Amino acid sequence: MLKVENLKVSFNVGDKVIHAVKGVSFEVNKGEIVCLVGESGSGKSVSCYSILKLLPKNATVSGKISFNEIDNLLTIPENQIRKIRGNRISMVFQEPSAVLNPLLTVGEQIVETIIAHQNIPKEEAKNLAIKTMEEVNIPQPQKRFYQYPHELSGGLKQRVAIAIAIVNKPEILLADEPTTALDVTVSAKILQLFTKLKEKGMGILLITHDLGVVAQVADRVYLMYKGEILEHSNVFEFFENPKTNYAKKLLKSRPIYI
Repeated sequence: MLKVENLKVSFNVGDKVIHAVKGVSFEVNKGEIVCLVGESGSGKSVSCYSILKLLPKNATVSGKISFNEIDNLLTIPENQIRKIRGNRISMVFQEPSAVLNPLLTVGEQIVETIIAHQNIPKEEAKNLAIKTMEEVNIPQPQKRFYQYPHELSGGLKQRVAIAIAIVNKPEILLADEPTTALDVTVSAKILQLFTKLKEKGMGILLITHDLGVVAQVADRVYLMYKGEILEHSNVFEFFENPKTNYAKKLLKSRPIYI
């Protein structure tokens, strides 16, 4: 469904050029969760943002990102990528407060996403929004529909952000550290939701540095370090037979709970 080939990203900062991603290749198939793993600053998020052309203007991007019938997302015009964002490919960001509009109710924001991509009446869009809120385990969705982001907990805000991302039934979901700021219980529920979405045929690219998350939901793993892919394997091979010294050290650094 999604294939990234030889992706390179650099940033012009003053008189310097910072090479953040150095020829990365990976792919996501229908009905699987692929984890892009690595420490902070390894280039995971930059690679992800490149897919939907969400990088700042000082970024230079090259390579090829094919998506089903589209040969290269990097070369299509902005008006076409807008039709894909939030519709065929959606993204869940790490910090929902930075994404949600504080001046609109959460229901208005979900409905806005629906109407932007579907030609349906507003009342039908409202019903679809409430149904999607139920799917992401938001309690009392009819009540929450009329609340503002500041009235919700961090976990609820993240679930609203996920509802916005999946309401148009995307083929690919990009999730950038979606559980980092959440408690263990809420995090587990969101990972369960991702597994259900995968079972319905959605392809999910999950960016994380949490090896516990990887072990719980991943089908395949790409390990990044300093802007490069060091190794790629299925999740069982990654934990049982890591190929590189960096992967072995990373696995040994996991906390052990007694």
